[in-house]
Order: sequence, then structure tokens, then C-alpha cells
Amino acid sequence: MAAPNQLSRSLGLRLVIVMVIGNIIGSGVYKKVAPMADVLHSSGWVLICWILGGIISLFGALCNAEVAGLLANTGGEYVYYQKIYNKFFAFIFGWSLFSVIQTAAISALAYVFAQSVDSIVHLPPLLEQWSDISILGIFEPFRDFNVKAVAILLIVILTWINSRGVKAGAGVSTAILLMVFAGISLIIIFGLTSSHANLPQAFQMKTVDGSSVSFSAVFTAMLAAFWGYQGWASVGYVGGEIKEANKNIPKGIAIGVFIIIALYLLVNITYLALMPVQDIEFINQSVNKIAAVEAVRVFWGTNGVLFISVLIALTTLGCTNATILTSCRIYYAMAKEGMFFSKVARLNKKQAPSNSMIFQGVWASLLVLSGTFDQLTDMIIFAVFIYYGATTLGVFILRKKMPDAHRPYKVWGYPVVPAIVILFSAALVINTVYSRPREAAIGMALMLTGVFLYYYFIMKKKKDHSSVSV
Repeated sequence: MAAPNQLSRSLGLRLVIVMVIGNIIGSGVYKKVAPMADVLHSSGWVLICWILGGIISLFGALCNAEVAGLLANTGGEYVYYQKIYNKFFAFIFGWSLFSVIQTAAISALAYVFAQSVDSIVHLPPLLEQWSDISILGIFEPFRDFNVKAVAILLIVILTWINSRGVKAGAGVSTAILLMVFAGISLIIIFGLTSSHANLPQAFQMKTVDGSSVSFSAVFTAMLAAFWGYQGWASVGYVGGEIKEANKNIPKGIAIGVFIIIALYLLVNITYLALMPVQDIEFINQSVNKIAAVEAVRVFWGTNGVLFISVLIALTTLGCTNATILTSCRIYYAMAKEGMFFSKVARLNKKQAPSNSMIFQGVWASLLVLSGTFDQLTDMIIFAVFIYYGATTLGVFILRKKMPDAHRPYKVWGYPVVPAIVILFSAALVINTVYSRPREAAIGMALMLTGVFLYYYFIMKKKKDHSSVSV
């Protein structure tokens, strides 16, 4: 039994794998094949980019697993960075999660869920007379407010469910994930065995326009794939609630990412076998169409459209739930050290950090109002790869700082694999600044507000310590 105000270690390897997969499978598995096809003009190259994106993600996951196995505790990278770098960098990371990375992920996923609900039941319009209101010419809080209201409602409901305890939240994720796997498996099986499937078409390396595939095109396509793979590191945030965390976190991350790579490859082969690349490119140019929906329409017609819309809603529901469950633990860890708002350090009767969830839910709801799905995901990818690179660099630093420490897992391919991840992370961040300057600037501005808050919390800790001493 957990001590008062201490998290309970109740999660085994199975639930760790569930949380890794649940944090990854979101909208990318259904949507990202279209922008990738539009850039590459070749089905075979689309599959190669999914594989390359998966390999880089797996390399990053394996590097993270070595660090997690050595330093496993609630708070994930926030705890790791204190050992690798210093408390300032750790705080900036934690604040980045709250201000951009995890809360924007919750917002983006909830937004796609709400769009799926709208496609099924056609939500009535809300506050249309305010839809043209703009803040700084960037944010339009009341545009598509019917969809945004459902997204916010989802965040509120899932926050309440997860406040009932980690096993309750993980149980919901398990149930949803089983249904999602069943749904995607049906698409793969019935899609590939239907009379409409043309399997050799899925592996065609030639481009439809006869052009050559450039390095820039491959890199751009991989950026689209990375949203599909995003989220595997989140399991480290609940390290204090995992049994034998030093063993189960590395195993869970590696197994979970391997399963995702295989699943993504199979389902994208299905899409590309059912539709020629030209048709998928056209889907990308039509804002309101989703590649998975159109692929299922080919062999199941109108009933298939309803099925896939429900499946997308269910998938994004599961990923939103998993992200809410894991993310709030890091703010709890920060607050326990006096480096976040003090109320966030309190647990409820179910030993869950409910106050942390409420803070997270309020900010995530405001981010829903701030922009569109694409704005949110661009900010996330920019921010998250700064820290993927920093964690991977930590593999080199910790091997120097703690050469004799017991490591339940050592990253395969050291030092080449970590070096590849670091170089790729740097290239992606630079590319985002160049190609998406507005989103990069907003994300960086939100992260840098943490500099002022760091010194505020440091001063507050000193003041509180002086008061206790007197």
C-alpha cells in the first residue's frame, strides 16, 4: 500500500506496453499517408518513409530506454535532466510539457475526436456570429466552436475519469486499445483480401509524374510520419507507479514501438493497395477528406465510412485518455520539489494527482480555443524534438558521469544509434524554424516563459525555507 501522498506502484509490463501504444496511436495512422503521398508521388517511397520514421523513433526510444532504466521514477525526463544537466534545464523541460508539448497534444487529439463526432452526428452550429473574431490575427477561438466545445467536454470527462486513480485510467486505455486494434485489423484483413486490392501497386517505386525523389522530399514526408509515432516517451512520466520500473520501462517502450511500426506498415500497405497514389494525393488537397475513410469506402461503401469514422473517434479518444493519464504526473513531481504551484503536489483519496489534472485540463482547453489541429501539431513536433535530442545526448553524458552504474538495458548500436538521433533531431528543429516560423516562434515563446517562472519558484522556495527556519 502506498504511503500517504505517495503514488502507488501498481502497473506491470502489460499496462506499460498498453500505455506506450495508447500514447502513440492517434490521428496519424489515418491521416498522414495523404501528405506523404503528395510530397513523394510514389507508394513505395511512402512505405520507405514510414519505415525510416519508425526506425528513427525506435532509435530514440531505445536511447530513452537506457536513460529510463537507469533513472526510472515519476516525472520522466524531468527527473532524468536533473541528473544529466541541471535543475534549470529540467524545469524548462517540465514547463515546456505543460505550456506546449503534452497539453497541445491533448488539445489536438481531442479536436480530431470532436471532428470525427461531427462527421457522424453533424453537430449543430454554435456562436457562428462570433466566428470571425480574431486575436492578433492568429487565433480564432470561436471558429468551428461546435467542434471545439465537444473537444473541451471530452477533456473534462477524461480528466474526471483519470482522477479516480491510475488503474482506472489505464483500464479505460486497455479497453479502448483492444477495440482500436480490432478495428484496424479488420481494415487490414478485409482491405487486402478484397477484390479491389492491388498489392503490387502498394510497392511501386516509380513516381507517377516520372520525377526523381529528392532527399528534401523524403525528409518532409518523414516529418508527417513523426506525428504518427509521437508519444512513446510519455510512459516515463508514470515511472513511480510501475512495478520494477528499471526493467519494465525499457521493455515496454521497445515492445510497444516495435508493435506500432508493424501495425503502421500493414495498414499503410492496405491504403496504398486500395487506392492509387494520384487518388491519395487528391485527398490531401481536399481539406475535409481523410485517407483511411476513402480507402475503406472503396471496399465497404457508405457503411464503411461510418465504421471508420467511429474507429477514428475511438482511437483519438484512447490516445487523449492515455496522454491525460501520463502527462499530469510530471507537474506533480515538479510541485513536490516546490518547482510548480503548491496545490499540484496534493493527491486525492484515490492517490491520484487530481489537482495536477485540473491545471492541465484548463490549459489544454484554452489551447483548443487557440487554433487548429495543424497549428497545434506543428508546435508539438518542433518542441518535442529539442528534448528527444537532449535525452539522447544524456546517454553519452551518463556513461561518463556514471560509468559503473547498473544499467538494466544498454542501447543497441552505441555510439552510432544515439548520434543518428541527435543529428536528426537538430535537423528537424532547424527545418521547422525555416518552414513553419510562426508555429516555431509561438512554441519557443511559450517555453521561454518558463525562465521567469523558474526564478519565481526558486525565490519562493528560499522565502518559505527562511520562514520555516525562523
